[in-house]
Amino acid sequence: MALDSETLDQLLATVRRFVRERLVPNEQRVADDDAVPEEIVAEMRALGLFGLSIPAEYGGLGLNMTEEVRITFELGQTSPVFRSRFGTNIGIGSQGIVIDGTEEQKRAWLPRLAAGEITGSFALTEPDSGSDAASLRTSARRDGDHYILNGIKRWITNAPEAGLFTVMARTNPEEKGASGISAFLVEAGTPGLSLGRIDRKMGQRGGHTCDVIFESCRVPARQLIGGKEGQGFKTAM
Repeated sequence: MALDSETLDQLLATVRRFVRERLVPNEQRVADDDAVPEEIVAEMRALGLFGLSIPAEYGGLGLNMTEEVRITFELGQTSPVFRSRFGTNIGIGSQGIVIDGTEEQKRAWLPRLAAGEITGSFALTEPDSGSDAASLRTSARRDGDHYILNGIKRWITNAPEAGLFTVMARTNPEEKGASGISAFLVEAGTPGLSLGRIDRKMGQRGGHTCDVIFESCRVPARQLIGGKEGQGFKTAM
């Protein structure tokens, strides 16, 4: 949904002022503390930054790609860590649900993501596979009304802050290619899900990544994105 030009100009001006008056002055604080201050995160929520690209019917601003890029240009005038804090909510942490989720999944999760009530995270990369989803090893075995997930995901952005993970796992061990992969929504705190230590990086302090570990993690079958096995590669890509 495209905004009218006046509304878009107002939004751009508000973000530009927020960057200049709130984000730039806090760059050194973020670097020193290795964290985005909670009061800044609260202001991001109030501005709607956690829901820029999430459809308006689910509580977001519903910006189109051109509008989102213009907002990103404004945010590019400060440390990339600030955008990273909400970037997964408007990108890979929500778009799998927007594109492939069932209506029930959309209504359950998108309003919470758009409001910044929870942070979304995208768990694809593994120790032995990167963006090539077809080579991942994390498994998901059907067990009645649940799936049992086992595997390790690596360098997962916003994992320490996440309330919801979009997880790619292999539901068909006989199929070694892309068609054996499915996507799941896994809540933080689910038994069997744990996090590794926060990665130490040479830069971008305050933007956190870490391992996400699944050990006999039971996920309700209703949290299979789209309710269909085998479409996870399409969701990821």
